[in-house]
Amino acid sequence: MKSVICVEPGRLEFIERPDPEAPAAGFAVVDIKHVGICGTDYHIFEGKHPFLEYPRVMGHELSGVVSAVGPGGTLKVGTPVVINPYIACGHCVACRKGKPNCCTSIRVLGVHTDGGMAEKITMPEGNLYPAEGLSLRDAAMVEFLAIGAHAVRRSQPEGGRALVVGIGPIGLGAAIFARIAGLEVTLLDSSEERLAFARETLGFQNTALTGPNAQATLLEQTQGDGFDVVFDATGNAQAIEAGFALVAHGGAYVLVSIVKDRISFSDPEFHKREMMLIGSRNATKVDFDHVVASIKAGLVPLDALATHSTTLDRLTTDMPVWSHDKRGLIKAIIAV
Repeated sequence: MKSVICVEPGRLEFIERPDPEAPAAGFAVVDIKHVGICGTDYHIFEGKHPFLEYPRVMGHELSGVVSAVGPGGTLKVGTPVVINPYIACGHCVACRKGKPNCCTSIRVLGVHTDGGMAEKITMPEGNLYPAEGLSLRDAAMVEFLAIGAHAVRRSQPEGGRALVVGIGPIGLGAAIFARIAGLEVTLLDSSEERLAFARETLGFQNTALTGPNAQATLLEQTQGDGFDVVFDATGNAQAIEAGFALVAHGGAYVLVSIVKDRISFSDPEFHKREMMLIGSRNATKVDFDHVVASIKAGLVPLDALATHSTTLDRLTTDMPVWSHDKRGLIKAIIAV
């Protein structure tokens, strides 16, 4: 089978690899059809991922069609599927609580183990969700949106105002699902280009540009109350720390992004607001199902989000360009 492998930072190769063996019980082989390129993939290509071992086949935003099923399997050959790329152990404390998204020994496709930038992949059946009613391109966009949907669900929304800080693909996903949850959404970002896209194409009218006056402006817009929920998707420690001051009394702060730095905040301010500080990692089947249902209901503007496209054989040329020039780029999709 054909595959693209990141041999080392900055170097991709289009290669032939052995086809998967016949699947064991509980597993299935999937013919990959589309792959979304994630920020993690760019970090791997650029050598910025702190825990990755090269060479690595990237890719965890995946759709495909089941081509072989292990003994006793329940999926049928020919079933279109969305792939959940978080492979959990099934028995740790998180898994026992129904939270495989934060399994203590989780393996994420394309990071801890080879991913889906290839023609075929073997997966546990439990990680394959039938995608009837979706195009296979759209099915490849479910995973990144599920991260935003999971963050919104973690916030326990009860209406009110939400602020999303950082509107890359993950932040936009959080914004879209906050809007679906009935929240009044404001966006904060350092890129006027992205904010304009969010206003003109996605219909988010409340936006603010990062700067020295942004905090005062946002608080003034909320009559000094702040936001009932703030979602951080910046991956920037300074931005995360600044976000505490924008959470309303009794509100929630959801950290969707992750940084290597330590985060500090004023404990008196935190306590007097009785603020909830919430970590949000990956997504679960509930979130995947919510995204699929929302897409089918016409609530997610996928055509607007899918801004770039390529093929597996062209990826070695296109990805280096997009890595350095992300103008107009929201989500690039590989057709396999």
